[in-house]
Amino acid sequence: MHALGNEHLSKAEWRARLTRARADQTAESHAREAAALVDAVSKVTAATVCAYLPFGTEPGTTAFVDALADGGARVLLPVIRPEPGPLDWAEYTGEAGLVPSRFRGIREPGGKRLGPEAVGAAELVLVPALAVDRRGVRLGRGAGHYDRSLVFAAADAVLLAVVRDEELVGRLPGEPHDVRMTGALTPGRGVVELPM
Repeated sequence: MHALGNEHLSKAEWRARLTRARADQTAESHAREAAALVDAVSKVTAATVCAYLPFGTEPGTTAFVDALADGGARVLLPVIRPEPGPLDWAEYTGEAGLVPSRFRGIREPGGKRLGPEAVGAAELVLVPALAVDRRGVRLGRGAGHYDRSLVFAAADAVLLAVVRDEELVGRLPGEPHDVRMTGALTPGRGVVELPM
């Protein structure tokens, strides 16, 4: 397990450090890691998966969502609702069914909205993260969409934070309302069970 430095940083300091490190990643390194994530996620089986479409410097590409669908999973993707609160969900039907979100750079399915509770049907939930620690504490971008959404997940659902290898760290600042991840999905190590 790698660490990016001082584990006593605040959430804001962690976010700044991790965002800088992602911005410094080369296109070749991002492509290599994206291919490794496709390979890793291809080995995971579930009838219904809640996933997301990586954008910007997030690890992965749409190919990792396609790999889930190609493996036979019903894939649900998040839809950001206009009001603060949990995410809505809609079924992924391929690239042609995606539409621009109201947030720049984000795409989402254009089909029927299934409601926040739809995440409860998933055996596996892939969660975007800037980092996750060995206890399962996840650091997101700070909007709180997933913290509000994961309370609807099934009690036995596998919750995997998708991160780069060096973003699996020793300890992050956590809060009581944080939903703990049961694992991490990384390019180099595949699925890593948490807590470690």
